[in-house]
Amino acid sequence: MDLAIGPLDLSAHVDEALAVQAAAFGLGPDEVAVRRQIVLRHMTHAGARALGATDRGRLVGFVYGMPNDRAHWWSTVVEPYLRAQGTDPWLDDSFVITELHVHPSHQNRGAGRALITTITDAAPQPRSILSAIDTESPARGLYRSLGYQDLARRVLFPSAPKPYAVMGATLPLLRRTAGR
Repeated sequence: MDLAIGPLDLSAHVDEALAVQAAAFGLGPDEVAVRRQIVLRHMTHAGARALGATDRGRLVGFVYGMPNDRAHWWSTVVEPYLRAQGTDPWLDDSFVITELHVHPSHQNRGAGRALITTITDAAPQPRSILSAIDTESPARGLYRSLGYQDLARRVLFPSAPKPYAVMGATLPLLRRTAGR
């Protein structure tokens, strides 16, 4: 594997990125079409940034995020759940990881860890937030190993069939040390 992490013009490579997301997340063509419009809209937000992981020139993973804004749709959905837990201040001065996906053929090789740590290392905000399906999964294990903790669980998004957990971590994210 010849993995390279670097800036990604997500608007120009949205179809490649969504092919990775579809493979990783099991999305059908209709869901990809909806997400395409969402990604393109997100990339117009101030401070939105994306990174890609390439293997021999082929996109095999990507991450994108932006400074959180309580007026954004995601924040309006998660805010009542966070407020009920007393964790809604996390919505302020945070960098939100909007999407992080690695193609199944490249999972469990460090690509996701490299993508999320690289994008958050460049964030001026003191903390990061994200949402993940609320089940024990390799993704949730990765986030915990980086210092993310549950801020709210059983968060329901309209049209999402499964509940999500909202997680937060102070920046910089934790790094692996010997013996961990």
